[in-house]
Amino acid sequence: MDAAVLEMVLTAFEETRADALGHGHDATQALKEALTAAAMCLSAMTGVEDSAARAEIEALNPMKLLAA
Repeated sequence: MDAAVLEMVLTAFEETRADALGHGHDATQALKEALTAAAMCLSAMTGVEDSAARAEIEALNPMKLLAA
């Protein structure tokens, strides 16, 4: 994944998580929604199958990347 795609995926993750938390969802639900949004973003931008995109996002560990 190139830097531009990574930035967009992380933005989708971060914004979706913040939005979910802002709407009163617990941290677990917010994480699930954020992972789904990031995977959908990756799939749309690269053409990768949904399940493969989800696996790639989970392996990426966006929470850890954003915390750094």
